[in-house]
Amino acid sequence: MPALYRFHPPALMVLFADLASHARGQSKVFVGTAGSVLERSNADGFRFYAHQFYDGDGKKRERYVAGPIGAPEPDATARALRLAVAETKAATTSLRLLGREGFALVDAKTYATLASLYNHGVFQAGGVLIGSHAYGLLLNQMGVAGAPYATEDIDIARREKLAFPALPEASFLEMLQATGIAFVEVPQLDARQPATSFKERGRSRFHVDLLVPAAGDNFQVVPVPELRAHATALPYLSYLLADSQMSLLLAREGCCMVRVPLPERFALHKLMVSQLRADRGGKSEKDLFQAAVLLAVLGDRHPGAIDDALRWAPLSILGRLKSAVRLLRQLLASDHPRAWDELNPE
Repeated sequence: MPALYRFHPPALMVLFADLASHARGQSKVFVGTAGSVLERSNADGFRFYAHQFYDGDGKKRERYVAGPIGAPEPDATARALRLAVAETKAATTSLRLLGREGFALVDAKTYATLASLYNHGVFQAGGVLIGSHAYGLLLNQMGVAGAPYATEDIDIARREKLAFPALPEASFLEMLQATGIAFVEVPQLDARQPATSFKERGRSRFHVDLLVPAAGDNFQVVPVPELRAHATALPYLSYLLADSQMSLLLAREGCCMVRVPLPERFALHKLMVSQLRADRGGKSEKDLFQAAVLLAVLGDRHPGAIDDALRWAPLSILGRLKSAVRLLRQLLASDHPRAWDELNPE
């Protein structure tokens, strides 16, 4: 059986740690490419600084920065922007190397979307990235490479009211549109219900879902007033969101810190979800495989983490959780016995 994962060399993990340190020092990141700072003049001869870059939709943009050129404050603003551009471009060399060596990098649209949410303070306030993109971040953080994954979904969740220092001026939709991507609300089947999903206009399948925990087993639409939006409430999501951490998001355009769940809770939640899906097709298989990879690493490198996460699993799901665990026997029992033993205590 092919190995579920492989460890990255220590030298690459040192590089990853350096990038994480760089990202933690960023109060704002570029939404798109770093671009360049240019000097421009208008028809009246007014000379000013402009920032030229490619946005999240791949369109070339140019925005006014400051002027006039030669005045102390505009010159200082331009110097600070040039320094940020240079630092980001220096980091992209390392990002390309990590991508070639098997680290999970997100595509340009995903990076722009998550970078915009970072700039608006969503992750700092408690918003959590879940789903397959979070799986990729967790693999990177644990120092392993797994099978590639593909998704056009971005799932953003919040456990409780986001703790913004001050309420953001932009709504959730406006934060998404700040990428340059033409996001629109996705109408519900029941037209009386407000949207909880946002997609790129047209035939694109690229979309963002806003999620919160459900009080019971029913799917509901819940207001998220601090984002001037609504979210879909999902069962057992509170278990996933109970503990979270900031982790490094990598892309060829740049990097930033994003909040994700703990890997052990993420893995067990994937097992739960695999059994709750009405259609036990490809998505359930993906859930099971991603859970198996994380559980294998945890068992091999972090003994006790799985056992601890199991103790907090909702009693109402334990039966289905055990059913899902049985499906992992072929993936774990022989090659990753520690993980298998923790999942099946005597």
